[in-house]
Amino acid sequence: MTDAINSGQLPDYALVSQALLADAKRNNFAGYDPFDGLNSSLFTLVPALRKGIFGLAWIQFHKRSPLNFRPLCGINKARNPKGVALFILGLLEDFQRTANSELLTEAIALADWLLTQQSDRNEWLHACWGYHFDWNARAFFVPKGKPNVITTIYVAKSLYALSEVIESFQQRKSEQQPQALPYAQYRQAALSAADFIVETLYTEHEGRCFFAYIPGETAFVHNASLWGAAWVAFAGSKLGNTAYTDLALQVAWQSVREQAVDGSWVYGSRHHHQFIDGFHTGYNLEALDMIRQAIETNEFDDAIARGLAFYKTELFEADGTAKYYHNNRYPLDMHSVAQAVFTLLKVGGSAADQVLAEKVIAWSLENMLIPRSNQFVYQKNEYLTNKINYIRWTQAWVYFAFAFYQRHQQAQSVVHHE
Repeated sequence: MTDAINSGQLPDYALVSQALLADAKRNNFAGYDPFDGLNSSLFTLVPALRKGIFGLAWIQFHKRSPLNFRPLCGINKARNPKGVALFILGLLEDFQRTANSELLTEAIALADWLLTQQSDRNEWLHACWGYHFDWNARAFFVPKGKPNVITTIYVAKSLYALSEVIESFQQRKSEQQPQALPYAQYRQAALSAADFIVETLYTEHEGRCFFAYIPGETAFVHNASLWGAAWVAFAGSKLGNTAYTDLALQVAWQSVREQAVDGSWVYGSRHHHQFIDGFHTGYNLEALDMIRQAIETNEFDDAIARGLAFYKTELFEADGTAKYYHNNRYPLDMHSVAQAVFTLLKVGGSAADQVLAEKVIAWSLENMLIPRSNQFVYQKNEYLTNKINYIRWTQAWVYFAFAFYQRHQQAQSVVHHE
């Protein structure tokens, strides 16, 4: 497989996907993260420095440096709940495509680990997850393990998807698989996450109603709020909870009303949030589409159509380059590539969208892959490339996206041959 990838020919996305999974397994799904600087052993000596200007500068230094100083600074590789969730979702795509039970076994083992990584239930009451590091942002300090909406939702999505796959597998299992696989605990935790979002993250501030990124935060961020609404809508539809579906619609409309005439969204409400980027636009569209499907409504069709048109027109170049910002292609980032695959195929799905997704993947293989390691660079700027191997931000996303794409291609092939 490695020889095939390194043969000098254009790498095949399926082989690259296998290589990414194999590398993750060798590292026990642990790795570095752009924002893990405060995990340095140096802070055990002076823990107070984690907060404030020094902590913020320390994180930014490690995030922006093209050289990886983490081993020198006592920052160890670790599992990240969101990264693990992305690998589970990719494993499930591959399992449903290949029926290789080893993939399902791996997904179950990772899901069992996620159940042990929940944020403190005594404090938060419901299932929720955060990062494996302290995080010092411009506006707040988030201690390790404090839940955030994005991590919680991707973990919940992975656990619920696993429960569905196991249930389906049980219904058709052969005599060679006599032992039933439990799945209720995954579904229960996934749906409990919606209770956390409603009871802890729902916020009314400055005339807006939305789901906050973290508990107690009043900054309005579209992708965080819309993903919260999407999971609440999904859980509400599964549980028959109309209060949840009604609240999800109310929150979603907050972002729809603030969509620009051209179909775009800025990141959020604060002065430093006034930018338009690719993967967060993709998040918004995927979340709105999830609400549309969960509640079976057409009230967001126009917003999705306008947003998708802006996304395809302003955030890609003719050769398949996935731009970071609508007015600046840099930094080139595999996060933008991965989200493009989901947005174009899930939210779009037209023949033109499929062609663009193919071009985006081909571009990424040609321009962002490191052939010797079979990994993708973190970011490329105009004059500098950051090749640090980030598992949550980069490799986990690419594995999930490529696994999803491969299963999508299989499904398309079946349709074309019927």
